[in-house]
Amino acid sequence: MGDPTSPQLEGITNPPIDDLLEKVSSKYALVIYAAKRARQINDYYAQLGEGLLEYVGPLVEPGPREKPLSIALREIHAGLLEHTEGE
Repeated sequence: MGDPTSPQLEGITNPPIDDLLEKVSSKYALVIYAAKRARQINDYYAQLGEGLLEYVGPLVEPGPREKPLSIALREIHAGLLEHTEGE
């Protein structure tokens, strides 16, 4: 058992994969959907210094040092994104 006073590492387990799969038609669609959004978030951060804001930043409050993929998965879980399969 871990120390109950230590912070809980969530990683890819939160939000749960089963909950995310309810938002899309297949696990493959989820991978593509999340990867595209994570790339947009990453590009948004890269463009901040240049003054170009072509992409929308995170729609959820990112944690310290949270990866773009984790942010994208939380956005999908919260239903904050519209997605059409095949795009």
